[in-house]
Amino acid sequence: MDLKRDMDGRGAAILIGVFVLLAVNQVVIKLTNQGFQPVFGATLRSLGGVAVLSLWMLIRRVPLEFRPGTIGAGVLAGLVFSAEFICLYVALDLTTVTRVSVIFYSMPVWMAVVAHFALPGERLTPVKLLGLLLAFAGVTWAILDRSGPGGEASVWGDLAALGAAWGWMGVSLCARLTPLRVLSPEMQMWWQLAVSIPLMLVAAVFFGPFLRDLQPMHWAGIGFQAVLVAAGAFLVWFWLLKSYKASSVASFAFLSPIFGVFMGWAWLGEQVTVPVLGALGLVAVGILLINRR
Repeated sequence: MDLKRDMDGRGAAILIGVFVLLAVNQVVIKLTNQGFQPVFGATLRSLGGVAVLSLWMLIRRVPLEFRPGTIGAGVLAGLVFSAEFICLYVALDLTTVTRVSVIFYSMPVWMAVVAHFALPGERLTPVKLLGLLLAFAGVTWAILDRSGPGGEASVWGDLAALGAAWGWMGVSLCARLTPLRVLSPEMQMWWQLAVSIPLMLVAAVFFGPFLRDLQPMHWAGIGFQAVLVAAGAFLVWFWLLKSYKASSVASFAFLSPIFGVFMGWAWLGEQVTVPVLGALGLVAVGILLINRR
């Protein structure tokens, strides 16, 4: 679709569904970590994801393109992608979904800072700067608050979630600032998943035994992540970006931490404290202001 349109009811419903799916995914990762060592689980997810994506590309006749000048960019994106998901899976092993959601989904905050200096037309306006300060205050509050029950407020888990947010930002920058931008969205994701498999498998050696208390449900969790998230949500996400204005899609980003916190509370019974709610509110409002045009 060449002419991108403003968000309509259909697009909004699909976009909200994607954010709900991503929130459920964090719960699934935390549960899957009970059966698989986190980094090994992330490796299996990439392995399944690249298989599903490759099949999709074959069916849709999307070619595997290894254009001159793009290979190094693809490897770089895969390296940053690996760091992002190592951090995310470790974070969800060490701390709660609610805390990870507040910190990880602060990515637009860091992206706004870097974009101000690195991307044309992405300057910080006074409104965006206010949003940046509010969201930064929320992330700082979340990390400094140590009131989580049962030792679940892990500072290492919080820092890993922050590292995952920076990794997510790095992947987004690779897609815009490197030769990777000339490739199809499918090929960009293929590079990230394919390169991450050997990198994360090697990294997994340093995080303990690959298997924990493995049950059939944990394999189901890996399947959910590979098919519905790594491949499915990705394809829907890029369809949205192709069909609707990027600003319209980005304006919904504040829902991500809200849904994540809700899923942690509703599904896992995690305690949502006043500091967590305060930090969540600051981050959500901050993201909303950052994405205003």
